[in-house]
Amino acid sequence: GDLDKVVNLLLSLSGRLARVETALGSLGPHAPPEDKLALREKQRLLVAQLEDAKELKEHVGRREEAVGAMVARYLPPEHLQDYQHFVKMKSALIAEQRELEQKIKLGQEQLRCLRESL
Repeated sequence: GDLDKVVNLLLSLSGRLARVETALGSLGPHAPPEDKLALREKQRLLVAQLEDAKELKEHVGRREEAVGAMVARYLPPEHLQDYQHFVKMKSALIAEQRELEQKIKLGQEQLRCLRESL
């Protein structure tokens, strides 16, 4: 459960940071300075939060290793391999699910825009 939450947090923060950086890059030279300042402050906060989330993921990783060592004492080798594969794939599947959800959301937005333009 913690792994799910931390991976989702990392994905969310990195997505938000990318959107802020895109917004900063798209501001023209005549953009109000307060807009640039607000976006730079958001960027600074998101970078700090992302670093905190990375530390949290490292902590979860250390806990995962401790649990894995404990589980290794009680599971037969074939079940231990299944457990290790499950743990490794879980993060990848969460990221893939998030990516698919974003693609669906983008597709729905594009469809809405097409309908409005017709």
